Amino acid sequence: MSYSINSLLIHGGIDGDETTGAVNVPVYQTSTYKQDGLGQTRGGWEYSRTGNPTRAALEKLVADLEKGEYGLAFASGLAAINTVLSLFKSGDKLIVSDNIYGGTFRILDNVFSNFNITYKIVDTSDLDAVRAALDDDVKAIYVESPANPLLTVTDIEAVSKVAKESGRLLIVDNTFMTPYLQRPIELGADIVIHSGTKYLGGHSDVVSGFVVVNDKALADRLYYLQNAIGGILGPWDSYLMIRGIKTLGVRMDRHVANAEKIAEWLVGSGYVDKVYYPGLKSDPGYETQKKQADGPGAMISFTLKKEYDYKTFFKSTKLVTLAESLGGVESLLCHPASMTHAAIPKEIRDEVGITDELIRLSVGIEDVDDLIEDLEQTILASR
Repeated sequence: MSYSINSLLIHGGIDGDETTGAVNVPVYQTSTYKQDGLGQTRGGWEYSRTGNPTRAALEKLVADLEKGEYGLAFASGLAAINTVLSLFKSGDKLIVSDNIYGGTFRILDNVFSNFNITYKIVDTSDLDAVRAALDDDVKAIYVESPANPLLTVTDIEAVSKVAKESGRLLIVDNTFMTPYLQRPIELGADIVIHSGTKYLGGHSDVVSGFVVVNDKALADRLYYLQNAIGGILGPWDSYLMIRGIKTLGVRMDRHVANAEKIAEWLVGSGYVDKVYYPGLKSDPGYETQKKQADGPGAMISFTLKKEYDYKTFFKSTKLVTLAESLGGVESLLCHPASMTHAAIPKEIRDEVGITDELIRLSVGIEDVDDLIEDLEQTILASR
């Protein structure tokens, strides 16, 4: 029987415990497992870096949600990204979206560059630009859609066709959307990445990451790297992630409903110069987002008019919190230039539009009128 995503959130993956009938997956808080003789494991379990039943249940759940065959759970989103990038060898090059999470840029620029794995920054929403960047050394296209922090929307299906025509991998970071709103594998992606710390966990209390693929050979390489590098998610955090995912649907519905109202309010408020949100009909990515996703998400970026000081703005909030991260039930404000994207050189930030004045808002599930009231008093206090 095929279930809708709202049922899969609760019953997907490995549902409960067959041995006892417990409705929740048990926490197998163990580092190792008894063997009955040399090479005689029980169910294949031997060491929890290699595999753990709680983690396995979570990995299967996230794979099911993404409509993929194979899921891998990691200790952070960057641990997941590190493992995916470890698929490549010296001399390989990746095309990456021109506004992308600062941590992804940092690991490419300062870590994998040491192994002669390089990157080329491209506006992946421009198919002609993607095609023009396909040098012989390019082995993969790495996309965020909507991108962090300017919410640029890439046509994933169109880019996947370009990638497949030329034998390249398409990697999509789906953190902002979650599988509740967007499933890149259905659109042709080869690898999907998540920072589970964000919406999947949803409560700002677990750091985690995920990779989902469909191809068995690719999955085998990733499982090897997961075990060899060792950045795995522990059993307790795996349990917390399973628990958090159960409410993803109801949370995302509220996140998105709030964000749509706040984006419209910002546009009509007279306080801002520009609003970046793919749920606005005026947004250049609106039609593509509508085509490939089940909603615009709950991330908004904006810049204030010149009479308002952005530094004072960040000091003036009462309900909304200034903090790194996103996707929790609480609304968070972020200054990308000095926080999430500080690793990117200023000249690159300015070129793509991640200016010092840019404000990023992760819209939570509080009462939307309270959020708008707080944003308005915060803006007025910054004048």
